[in-house]
Amino acid sequence: MPARGKFIVLEGIDGSGKRTQLEALARAFTRKGIALSQISFPNYSGFFGKLVARFLNGEFGPLAAVDPHFSALLYACDRLESKPVIEAALATGKILLADRYVGSNLAHQGSRVPREKRDEFLKWLNHLEYEIHALPAEDLVVYLRLPVAEAHRLVGEKGARAYTNSRRDLQEADVAHLEAASQVYDELARQPNWITIECFDAASGSLRPPPAIHEEILAAVEARIHSALHANG
Repeated sequence: MPARGKFIVLEGIDGSGKRTQLEALARAFTRKGIALSQISFPNYSGFFGKLVARFLNGEFGPLAAVDPHFSALLYACDRLESKPVIEAALATGKILLADRYVGSNLAHQGSRVPREKRDEFLKWLNHLEYEIHALPAEDLVVYLRLPVAEAHRLVGEKGARAYTNSRRDLQEADVAHLEAASQVYDELARQPNWITIECFDAASGSLRPPPAIHEEILAAVEARIHSALHANG
C-alpha cells in the first residue's frame, strides 16, 4: 500500500488569487513528476453545491436573514459528497490540492455569528466537519492574505461565473462580511498546519506579482512536506 498522500489547501477571502496559485502549484508539481489531484469547493454541480449557489444568489433571503448554522450545513454537506474522491486520491499516495475546504466555512459562516458566540459556533462546525462527517484533515493550509478593499475590487473584475448572474454574490457584495471573515481567517491562521502568505505589498501599496507569491508558496510547501514530495517524485 502506498503511503497516504498529502493534502494541501489554499484558503483566503474572495479575490485573493486561490485558483491562480493552485494552478501554478499544480504545474510546478507536474514538472517535477509528482502525482497529484485537484478539487475545488463548493462543487456547484453537486446536490448541496446547487443549494449553496441558491444561498449565494439570495434565494433564501439577504445574508443577515440566513442562520449561519443552515448555510454552514450546506457547505459541509457539499464537502461530504466529495469525501470518497478526497479519500481515494490520498489513498493512492497523491498530493491533493484543494481550492477552499473547511477553513472557508469556518471563516465565512463563523464571521456571521456574534463575537460572544463565535467560539462555540466554530467548535460546533469543526466537530461537524472533522468528526461527524470525518473529513480528512489538511496537512497544510496556505492562507493567501489580502486587504479586503483590494479583494473586493478584484472580485468586481472577475468574468461571468456559472453559479451566479450577479457581478458579486451575496457574500462578495458585503464588505463588512468580508472584513469579518478576514479577521476569522487571521485567527485560524495561528494553527500549526497553516502558513500565511502576504499577497499585498504595504510599502508600495500594490499587489505582489503572482510569480513572487508562487515562489513563496512553493518554498513553504517544500519546507513543510519535503519528504512526501520527494517520495512521490
